[in-house]
Amino acid sequence: MARLNVNPTRMELKKLKVRLSTATRGHKLLKDKSDEMIRQFSIIIKENKRLRDEVEKELSETLRQFSIARSVTPAYSAEAAFAMPSVSVTVDCKVGSVMGVEVPSMDLRSQKRSDGLPYAYSEITSEADYSVTKASQLLPKMVKLAEVEKTVRLLAEEIERNKRRVNALEYIMIPQLHETIKYIKSKLDENERAAVVRLMKVKNKQ
Repeated sequence: MARLNVNPTRMELKKLKVRLSTATRGHKLLKDKSDEMIRQFSIIIKENKRLRDEVEKELSETLRQFSIARSVTPAYSAEAAFAMPSVSVTVDCKVGSVMGVEVPSMDLRSQKRSDGLPYAYSEITSEADYSVTKASQLLPKMVKLAEVEKTVRLLAEEIERNKRRVNALEYIMIPQLHETIKYIKSKLDENERAAVVRLMKVKNKQ
């Protein structure tokens, strides 16, 4: 491991010991943070998988119902009926925090029509009623899934960045400091021995 390019003095030795102590403490804190972030990530990724499985299953059922509704309804009637929204939706986007990482927090607010459907009962068949209702019920889960998946992505990126910092400290900076401190101690000991030899020679000459 290459050492740092510094003068082998006691002042530099003292500075490097302080840096080594700070780097070691920082490495421990970052490692602990990384471990906790991975634990939180594991919990959120399980929630993400559960939500995705639920959404995909319900979405498949909803699309199947829409297909049935379209098959028993004239195309122009289906297009006109499904073009109108059944709910008015507002999403409040806020910023939350997971282990210091800013993550989205979304609150869905919806306002349904009085009958909950975007068309008159006489205009379209009952199969459409079920599909529209299912789609309305699915929307909050889809918003929640988007929030969780974005959180997972942000946490994964932060875990990767944190891992690079930990590795840089563990495999580069701390070994370099150890090697440099060892070198300076060796040079100081060598200088001290040389000074003792010179002093002994001076005494012998006297």
